[in-house]
Amino acid sequence: MYLIRGIGNLETFNKKFPNQMMSGTIGNFDGLHLGHQAILSQVKDKASKSSSASLVIFTEPHASEYFAAADAGSIPPPRICPWREKVKLLKNFGIDFAFFLQFNKSLKTMTPQIFLDDVIAHLNLKHLIIGDDFRFGAQRAGDFDLLKNWGEINGTNVIAHETVSNNGIRISSTRIREALLNNDFDLAAKLLGRPYTFSGKVVFGQQLGRTIGVPTANLWIPKQRLPISGVYAVKCQLAGKILNGIANMGIRPTVDGSKPVLEIHIFNFNKSIYGERLTIEFKNKLRDEKKFDNIDLLKQQILKDINQAKKILE
Repeated sequence: MYLIRGIGNLETFNKKFPNQMMSGTIGNFDGLHLGHQAILSQVKDKASKSSSASLVIFTEPHASEYFAAADAGSIPPPRICPWREKVKLLKNFGIDFAFFLQFNKSLKTMTPQIFLDDVIAHLNLKHLIIGDDFRFGAQRAGDFDLLKNWGEINGTNVIAHETVSNNGIRISSTRIREALLNNDFDLAAKLLGRPYTFSGKVVFGQQLGRTIGVPTANLWIPKQRLPISGVYAVKCQLAGKILNGIANMGIRPTVDGSKPVLEIHIFNFNKSIYGERLTIEFKNKLRDEKKFDNIDLLKQQILKDINQAKKILE
């Protein structure tokens, strides 16, 4: 999959792939859930039938994250999957091109018509498929009708994709975030079409777990908030093997932590895995994170968590 990194690289893209026709879509695609997959399948079908390539356009950061950062009292919705994971999922789905737009002041103030003329018009789109709730441009003023009219003038077939539902309820990233926050991993998996996982590289931490007999692997996490918080029973995928463990996502208040950390204790495991990539599947939430009066009380609780997790996983 070829990645177009921002508007500034459109000219380079067009020089490298002159006259490359596209069938594409636009959206956040956070989580790449079943609703997104239905749109992508239609994009690939249109591309195949029209001898064009498949294209996905998305913004980074999400618009909601950009606006939340500008408002000190606002908290953005959590990310189902980070940017790296999204690109990986798109590649695995068989998408040919991904074009990410940096959501900044320039894009925020861009009118829908300028967005169409200065960005979309340079992508040689034969087909453009959008979700039923898609809006674009400053003040979210652009809608399907504007896109449709623009497409008729510029030779782009603009198609609105119908809503994909589960038990009569629309599948959406918002609904998946709510399921994860409510510890409903079965529902999240049904809507995603796969179990919810998080992948990250093992990085150096404070190694406090090792001092109390519970060594942990610290995973790199993105600056965006994840839809998990607390202590979980987990399955860990490492170098093709599946291992059981517990994970804590939080700030570690007992040791006066202040930044979010994702720590994994893998059962019956004591190897150095720094720099390796670990994929975590969250199976069940055991409890919320809490502050203990001392390290001994924390250790006692961790041992209880381990026993509880083993009963769930084994």
